[in-house]
Amino acid sequence: MTSDLEIQSSELVVQAARLVRAVRRRVGQPAGIRILSLLEELGPLGVTAIAEADRSSQPTISGAVRQLVQEGWVAKEPDAHDARRSVVELTPAGRQRLAEARRDNGRAVAERLARTEHTPEDVAHAVAVLRDVMDEHL
Repeated sequence: MTSDLEIQSSELVVQAARLVRAVRRRVGQPAGIRILSLLEELGPLGVTAIAEADRSSQPTISGAVRQLVQEGWVAKEPDAHDARRSVVELTPAGRQRLAEARRDNGRAVAERLARTEHTPEDVAHAVAVLRDVMDEHL
């Protein structure tokens, strides 16, 4: 038998995914923003580790990282522990671009919220719940 918590938790995931897709369609962020976000969350990583974290292929991530390096949003440096590998890390410009993307996302969500009766306190509560869930490092 499925518990109410499991049902509501499933709905939370569905609605969060729908929100992310709606914001992506509205804002039109490049796919590389996901990589910037992963690097901010997880710290400097090799291309293979980024691919695993993003559930993407290594060739896909390699191409995306090349583009991000050209944009100046990430730097690719030799790994201090293994000269055969390199490590990708955010640059100050990448952090700035990620902050801009998040502001754009926030505006898009705020526009949708303005058409509802939810208050900033309601949103703060929802954020707190998601933050608590994510602090468990699924």
